[in-house]
Amino acid sequence: MTDIKRKGKERVGKSTPSIPPLPNPSAGSANPSVSLSALWGYIQPAIEHLVRSPTNDPQKAPPIDVEYHMGIHTATYNYFTSQSESGNASLRPANVASEKSSTSGADLYEQLDIYLTETARELFLAAPQDDSTLIHYIIPCFQRYSAGAQSVNRLLNYVNRHYVKRSVDEDRGWFRLTDVLESIAKTITATDTPEKLSGILREKRVEELRKWGFEEGGSVELLAQAEACAEAGSSPDRVIPVSSLAHRRFRTEFIDPLLAVPKIKGKAKAKNKKNVQTPATVGPKGRLARAVKELLESDNEGDREEREYLARELARTLKMVGIRLEHPLRKRLDKFAASGA
Repeated sequence: MTDIKRKGKERVGKSTPSIPPLPNPSAGSANPSVSLSALWGYIQPAIEHLVRSPTNDPQKAPPIDVEYHMGIHTATYNYFTSQSESGNASLRPANVASEKSSTSGADLYEQLDIYLTETARELFLAAPQDDSTLIHYIIPCFQRYSAGAQSVNRLLNYVNRHYVKRSVDEDRGWFRLTDVLESIAKTITATDTPEKLSGILREKRVEELRKWGFEEGGSVELLAQAEACAEAGSSPDRVIPVSSLAHRRFRTEFIDPLLAVPKIKGKAKAKNKKNVQTPATVGPKGRLARAVKELLESDNEGDREEREYLARELARTLKMVGIRLEHPLRKRLDKFAASGA
């Protein structure tokens, strides 16, 4: 058994004391649904606890009190309702675009996105500078962050049911009509029925989901997994469920910077650019690519099980945060896993 897995088991052993649920904070007579600042002040401690608090098991977020959970659900519902009734104008924060704020719940969604952006960025800045330990940091870090994201997704389920669902119905989700309009323009006519157009869009959507692992006739679970990956891989302007929003921000603020290839400074490269063809395997690589190369090309047979575990979990992480299958790093990790190291 590898050290990383052994330590995980030790952390969740029976002798380890469990973390008590986060209690409902005393708000006195204050109404947390009266404004965005009041609502965020009420729910942020819970989100911070679920996403960032130390835990015995990185794959399980620490709990919050049932009364607090129900209080957040009620406050969120009341806030959305009050926004709908007031037309949303008086509650609009200055940093939220007006087209987003025209839909009740958009400001809370934007505030949550800001929080997740800052959290993922802080985790990235805390990453070790040594490439040999980078992957060992990423895996438990993402597991903990993802577990928290799933808990926040359940906690703020009303945001998904109310704001996200309506945004998707308004063609503002991860897959939009405008994405495929050009490709289907030549295949439709003015006499086509709405049912036929809907069928064409469904086919295009399934075609996109195949790029994320879905297969025709696959299970509901496989479909949900593929769609979650596609959501995380979408651009930041797309409205997606809370859990996918968290994974997307882990990609943009954590994984993408590690994948970035450093620019080579100097005049020599510019002079020789037309005469020299550099192979894809030569030249500068991003930090994560270097770490993967070091991991997979290790000649130490004693750590084979750990290398397989790290490679498998890193491939899973990249998939969940929306790194496409054709990305060279994903292809290399998948090939390594398929070969059995």
